[in-house]
Amino acid sequence: MNKPSVVSFLITLLLAAAVCIQGGEPVKETVGNYLKTDQQYYIQPVNTNFPGGGLVPAPPTIGSLCPLGIVQTALYYIPGVPVSFSTPNAIMETTISTDDYVNIEFKSKIWLCDKFSKFWKVDESSSAAEEPSILVGGTKQEQNSWFKIENAGEGAEANTYKLTSFAGPVGTKIGTFKVPQLVVTNDKAKTLLVKFKKVDEVTTTTSTSRIEKLGQGMFPFY
Repeated sequence: MNKPSVVSFLITLLLAAAVCIQGGEPVKETVGNYLKTDQQYYIQPVNTNFPGGGLVPAPPTIGSLCPLGIVQTALYYIPGVPVSFSTPNAIMETTISTDDYVNIEFKSKIWLCDKFSKFWKVDESSSAAEEPSILVGGTKQEQNSWFKIENAGEGAEANTYKLTSFAGPVGTKIGTFKVPQLVVTNDKAKTLLVKFKKVDEVTTTTSTSRIEKLGQGMFPFY
């Protein structure tokens, strides 16, 4: 049996190194820990110039409940509704990387639109606007439910990211309820920058208590 040559070994080593260099880097939450698929997080905007809280599901228009859109809550003390991240074809828990396509799913215990999933998706309907909305009701294996978490770029705070989809970058516009609503847009001025805050029992209990006291159920943005 012929032994592999030194040249062949070096070529293999160089190819492996190239793959490592081209790969993405782990996404980090606010305190610097890696984003994991077996954890839950709040997604919190950092550049909307709006004094609100985190991201929550909400009716996209007056008089229309389902499918839900996604907005930034107007209440600054509400961290948002928890989400989890998964990769479309993953079979085990993993760390999320900046080159991974991921599904984003709300983990709310209260869900009025029971005919729709809790997965995010880009609105691809015939009635979608020029800047299509990000809605809830996606399908894990469909490309319009695949998103990437990319570095925000130079000049941004540490552990700050932007979301992109197959249709384009995710940004915000002022929606029906006068709060930032998530859309797909090529307008760089509208690009949404976010941080991820890991959910813990204390923040979850506090947030839930405040929402219940206000009687606002699963839409804590009015």
